[in-house]
Amino acid sequence: MSVIRVDNNDVLETPCDVLILKYAQGFHGADRAVAKALGLSDREDGVLSPGKHLRIPTQGKLPCKRVLFVGVPQLWDFGYSEIRAFSSNALSILAGEDCEKATVAMTMHGAGFGLDEKEAFSAQVAGLMEYLQAPGSTWRPETITVVERDANRAERLTAFLSAIQTAAGIDLEHEARPSTTRRLPDAGIKSDAKKHVFVAMPYDEQMQDVYEFGICEPVNAAGCLCERCDRSSFTGDVLDRIRKRISSAALVVADVTGANPNVYLEVGYAWGKGVPTLLVAKQGEELKFDVKTHRCLYYKNISDLRRQLSPLLAELTADVPL
Repeated sequence: MSVIRVDNNDVLETPCDVLILKYAQGFHGADRAVAKALGLSDREDGVLSPGKHLRIPTQGKLPCKRVLFVGVPQLWDFGYSEIRAFSSNALSILAGEDCEKATVAMTMHGAGFGLDEKEAFSAQVAGLMEYLQAPGSTWRPETITVVERDANRAERLTAFLSAIQTAAGIDLEHEARPSTTRRLPDAGIKSDAKKHVFVAMPYDEQMQDVYEFGICEPVNAAGCLCERCDRSSFTGDVLDRIRKRISSAALVVADVTGANPNVYLEVGYAWGKGVPTLLVAKQGEELKFDVKTHRCLYYKNISDLRRQLSPLLAELTADVPL
């Protein structure tokens, strides 16, 4: 039996037999931090094409014994289906490796560069469960730990995991055995068919709670995925990804607080594509340019924003086709 759990910790301080990380044709976030600790160059373009892998002994440089890098597509092409495939494939790869592998750790993928947090995590867990429940899976680790440094996110992920176990009819804290009757999340399979709301706002630490609690929670409650795009995380054509996600969005919510030029650019593109757009701003913000003539929802604090958004989101996304 295998235990899947979430741990609020730093991946650089997490003991385990094998730490599984992606290689999205370059190092990003936790992948980069681990690569630096191992003395790998900051960017190793082309070293691991999608589907290839590399196992590296840490030789005491990290508390984990080995790191398994698995090649995946470029970051902007690493969506929900790719996350699901990655987690399942990583365990399949590890099954064929001749090394100690009773305890496995990995980071969460997707939310750090703008995908819907719940959907991305569900896709990742579903991929793990796919491998663990496959009749041909002869090897299973004792524990699989999803390591998350942010305490608030770790708490949310723990709640998501509990919801997944309830829906699947199993207790992931105690068992994850093969079964043909257990229902896995559809994240990563039907994600592209779900309505999504694109959020245009500064990717700023000070705005994080506004996004997570003021916007994302009511968006998810309205039955939609909530996405944004961190320009600093992408090394390729980030504008192409932004255009695609805006064009296919059921709604764009734009926080114009601070008059960020990128946010105004994204609002203009949404208008040009005819995508319904809802402007929000903190009370006291003066709108710029032609935006002045459009309705804007002003909020006093995060709770006020969530309270005002909730009924509007259900109304604005109700008639938008999938």
